[in-house]
Amino acid sequence: FLQCRSVLLTVYIVTFLIGLPANILALYAFSVKIHTKPGPTDILLLNLTVSDLLFLIILPFKMHEATSQMQWDLPDLLCSITSFIFFSTIHSSSLLLMAVSVVRYIGIAFPVSFHQLQKPAYPIVASVVIWIIAAVHCSIVFATQHHPALSSQNSTVCYEKFTPEQLKIVLPVRLEAFIVLCVVPLLICVFCYLRSISILYSRPLISMAQKRKAIGMALGTLAVFLVCMLPFNISHLVGFIEGDSPTWRHYVLLLSTFNTCLDPIIFYFSSSMFHLTSKKSVFKMYIWFPGDLHLTCKNIPAKINK
Repeated sequence: FLQCRSVLLTVYIVTFLIGLPANILALYAFSVKIHTKPGPTDILLLNLTVSDLLFLIILPFKMHEATSQMQWDLPDLLCSITSFIFFSTIHSSSLLLMAVSVVRYIGIAFPVSFHQLQKPAYPIVASVVIWIIAAVHCSIVFATQHHPALSSQNSTVCYEKFTPEQLKIVLPVRLEAFIVLCVVPLLICVFCYLRSISILYSRPLISMAQKRKAIGMALGTLAVFLVCMLPFNISHLVGFIEGDSPTWRHYVLLLSTFNTCLDPIIFYFSSSMFHLTSKKSVFKMYIWFPGDLHLTCKNIPAKINK
């Protein structure tokens, strides 16, 4: 137990020290971009940055919990708010990564249509829907801790060691979250990126070096999803099967925690905000990803006219 607490505290501190400045820088960059000419990916990644920052803001409370031998000595309402933000931001990150993959796929597979649909309203509405879905699923935190029929007044821990009555509600909701907030987004991401890679390889105008960079980008994003998001969500499935919250859940949550340090790397290579203006820049990946479709859109109509 002591070793688990030490690992939790170490990862929390490292994540906070690295993730906070990185995401603040990303927030500034996207804020500047939003006031110029924002693309759909920029708006989605801005929301992902906000999600990560909310997660990092409540992380000191999780540090305090770890230093207090996993006992919660702060107000109960603060426990609910911390847990709600902690889990809802993890789920919203999964959904936002899915949305980014969809935007990229549409931009590659249907460049002409995508160019006509680059209105901020679409990614804004998508972001709002994602936030609502994540919040609704994680509202179970408030229900289990404050509903008169479910709350445990004698509990000294925060959203841990559930009563049998609480487990009857928590476990099915977690299973549903595993399917809706993990399996479905993961399948969509895999489909979109595999199709995007296939389409890119069929286009002779794109160099092999550019294709490899695009593949690396896609595989890197999928790797973050698989490593940081999937293990935590698998604990939902295992918990439902076993009828209890897995004891190793703390460790897989650390992977989701560290995701806030990896997201800014995705931001750097994903958004046109971070591409250098030089034509020889190795970071000009928007040639094949949404943000600047001048190469793709310029050639598609020519083929149609032929």
